[in-house]
Amino acid sequence: MVTERDPADRLALADQVLRLAERAGATEAEVMVTAGDSALTRFANSEIHQNVAETGTSLNLRFAIGKRIGVASSGRRDADGLRRLVETAAAIAGSVEELGDWSGLPTADAGHSGGQRAEARAAGTADATPEFRAEGARAVIAEADAKGVVAYGSFATTEETIVVANSRGIRSVEVRTNSQLLTVSMSPDGGTGYAEAVATDATTIDPAAIGREAADKARATDRATGLDPGDYPVVLEPYAVVDIMDMLGYVGFSALAVQEGRSFYERGKRIGSDLVTVVDDATDPAGLPMAFDYEGVAKRPITLVDAGACVDVVYDSQTAARDGVRSTGHGLPAPNPYGPFPLNMVMAPGSASREELIGGLARGLLVTRFHYTNVIHPKLAIITGMTRDGTFLVEDGQIVAPVRNLRFTQSYLDALAGVEAVGRERRTLRGFLGAVVVPSVRIASWTFTGATEH
Repeated sequence: MVTERDPADRLALADQVLRLAERAGATEAEVMVTAGDSALTRFANSEIHQNVAETGTSLNLRFAIGKRIGVASSGRRDADGLRRLVETAAAIAGSVEELGDWSGLPTADAGHSGGQRAEARAAGTADATPEFRAEGARAVIAEADAKGVVAYGSFATTEETIVVANSRGIRSVEVRTNSQLLTVSMSPDGGTGYAEAVATDATTIDPAAIGREAADKARATDRATGLDPGDYPVVLEPYAVVDIMDMLGYVGFSALAVQEGRSFYERGKRIGSDLVTVVDDATDPAGLPMAFDYEGVAKRPITLVDAGACVDVVYDSQTAARDGVRSTGHGLPAPNPYGPFPLNMVMAPGSASREELIGGLARGLLVTRFHYTNVIHPKLAIITGMTRDGTFLVEDGQIVAPVRNLRFTQSYLDALAGVEAVGRERRTLRGFLGAVVVPSVRIASWTFTGATEH
């Protein structure tokens, strides 16, 4: 009997599917089992209004017949469900064109068999109750009440087991936990504020501090005024820096982007000031640790940018084979048209305090975060988007007024090249697909191309 919680039973389930796939004619097969418990407490209008929880198991089968690859997924674990999963994947593999440069699945020597790692799982998250999350939500709401604003947000906790097994010997198993508390505060006078915390251990999150940050920001942005578009020096808070990391990972530091000629990456090319160093490190406990990727390959720390210069990119098994190198452990679940992705980006801290960062602006802007960002030109990393939840005019090193949201069109490479100072404090935040650990930064110039009326 397969249980919901035992990693050994989940590995046995993967092996069962592998045997069925081999009997069905697979020359190679890979099974990923994702099983876990997730819960979410939501609040709106400064009231808790929803608590939901989900327990489930999903199976993802990659089925190869020579160079024909089929992928199918299922949430069923009974005998008929497993049979249908294999039949579906086999039928897909039999009907698609060959993948000409298919290099085969990764082998056992690339896998990770260390099982559960203590730094990837925290009992404080795994054992979190609805009451625990409600207490966090109430602490956020209390801070909003104290400032006369209204709080919206959620507190999520997740424990999941990831199992990857393939016909070439990989057997990778890990139990991981993660938690996220986020809130937006809204003032009756038009101000909004945002705050967020992400951690492996939910008990390390300080909900009152998160609530206070968002509430203070909401009050500070009351009655914002318009500002003409133009080029301004900026201080970007960590919530905005996350977007820079995500976009550069997406358009530049994936081996697939390089192989397809759409990346800015060239080894040794300078894309940032000497203050910019970025690694992808799934072993860093400051983030959300992971032992292996979604192909079961052990993750390796990769330096992406060292003192402003490009160093390496991340690989999955297919892109690595094309370049004759080893996978760095950055594969995403199949089918994956996006290629490898850095899921654990960490930017090196600097030495500046928040006051020193802002104090370096003669006349510029303090930006809390971005939203609705989109790529205009991938090779130049030109991105367009909007500011949100706290944009402030700074004069002579002092915040003097909130300003309405602004649209920008900016090369993120030019932004990195213009980094003048980096904060010494860093935040762990949710990125596009993983967790990102980032400081605040001061940048010499940022191009704002439009203003809003509200």
